[in-house]
Amino acid sequence: MSVILSPSLLSANFANLEHDIKLVEEAGADWLHIDVMDGHFVPNITIGIPVVNSIRKITNLVLDVHLMIENPANFITPFAKAGADLITFHYEAVEEPAEVISLIHKAGLKAGISIKPNTEPESIYQYLNDVDLVLVMTVEPGFGGQSFIHECASKIPLIKEKAPEKLIIQVDGGINNVTSKICTSLGANSLVAGSYIFNAEDIDAACRSLLH
Repeated sequence: MSVILSPSLLSANFANLEHDIKLVEEAGADWLHIDVMDGHFVPNITIGIPVVNSIRKITNLVLDVHLMIENPANFITPFAKAGADLITFHYEAVEEPAEVISLIHKAGLKAGISIKPNTEPESIYQYLNDVDLVLVMTVEPGFGGQSFIHECASKIPLIKEKAPEKLIIQVDGGINNVTSKICTSLGANSLVAGSYIFNAEDIDAACRSLLH
């Protein structure tokens, strides 16, 4: 499976979001990673349903919505109606992950489950056959521009060993042209990058450096 590039809009220019989206589209991005934060599960507040709805109208890229929120089950239907293609929720945010996975699939979307840096991969092994994607966080979720936590990368081969072949293993946090190669060499096949892409002088070159 080739690497799926999902630029994180958390680091894009929100005053000119359509422009930045077109730039990453032209650079070969496959998906758009949309971080939704509630100020409770993580100490930051970002965008919500109206912004996703607006983004859907200007791009055909897969909308990869990452819910870093409490009670994600309450927001699956609204985000599905807004145009999300894939919803990833946090294992740590729910009591019954299987129920949330089922709700996402019933909404007609692909389902992802994410783990924070201090969560052991064994916690989610029982869900690997039910989800479409596992997101390994290599920073503490909440803010962009953080440094890659190298210890977290060791989770990738452990998950890959237990996972069905079709599972997408995504990595988010501190991804650049060096850390991306660490992750893909260990078995990751989807990369989320924000500040590395959108703070670059040449967005096209930054995207392409992650794909090669």
